[in-house]
Amino acid sequence: MSEQQGVVRPSAFATGRQKLLGHLSSLMFALLIAGSFSIGDLAAPFIAPAALNGVRFVIATALVAAVALAIANKPIARPDAVWRYAILGALMATYFILMFVALQIAEPISTGAVFMLVPLMSAGFGWLFLRQTTPGIVWLSLLTAAAGAIWVIFQGDLDALLKLQIGKGEAIFFVGCAAHAAYASLVRKFNKGEPVLHFTLYTLVASTLWIGAVGARDIVATDWTALPTIVWLAVAYLAVFTTAGTFFLIQFASLRLPASKVLSYTYFTPAFVILIEGLIGHGWVGPSILAGALVTAAAMLVMAFAPDQ
Repeated sequence: MSEQQGVVRPSAFATGRQKLLGHLSSLMFALLIAGSFSIGDLAAPFIAPAALNGVRFVIATALVAAVALAIANKPIARPDAVWRYAILGALMATYFILMFVALQIAEPISTGAVFMLVPLMSAGFGWLFLRQTTPGIVWLSLLTAAAGAIWVIFQGDLDALLKLQIGKGEAIFFVGCAAHAAYASLVRKFNKGEPVLHFTLYTLVASTLWIGAVGARDIVATDWTALPTIVWLAVAYLAVFTTAGTFFLIQFASLRLPASKVLSYTYFTPAFVILIEGLIGHGWVGPSILAGALVTAAAMLVMAFAPDQ
């Protein structure tokens, strides 16, 4: 057997390995996001959303900066083309701000259904910004996974699904979701070879400035010394895992996979929420809802092995 026939070329192996790492990063992203729902729900009654987001981004930015400085062992260079991070930061700030605005108007279930549009929109932005094409099998997998995730969100209640109405809150959140979908594609477009950790830091700084500007009033008005312990536990989790961690993971994955595949892993979030809620003693769901989660998992497995183009 010739060398060409019998040996996997290093470049091909590296490409496959990098894609696998991209899939694992996307899966971890969905798991961390799911955990934020349970702990965030416990802290929500005690702190304004803008204040919570403001402090979590400040802590996350400081954490990533400390790690980057420790690894580099020298001052971090000023980024080139700062406008790139201003745009990325604005997109993520838009998503977080509009999400909480929408939740004050709309029901969590309906906003969760709107969020299921993010992977589909990311496929469109992937074509617009990067000319990434999405194969038919991937579209089919995305639609099937979305259907399974929506079934889980509505807890297998077909009547509740049919009664879904699109109101002002849902429309506001749709704009935020569009910003989130555009972000994943622009990460790959804007990255000029910077290390992922540095790219994450610059984006976090920009996001923190945007959120701080919008939420300054709530941040100043909050009595930080009177907050219960659960709020600080939530802030720690959100800052370390669902801000610094997910920013790094989504940027790492977006440099290795099409945006539609990266964000499609958000379809696992409802299933992960079910798993976490069951493990912490809040009860388990019935077979019908579990079936929806399994449909999502099967569709995602097909998508993971589908060609990128």
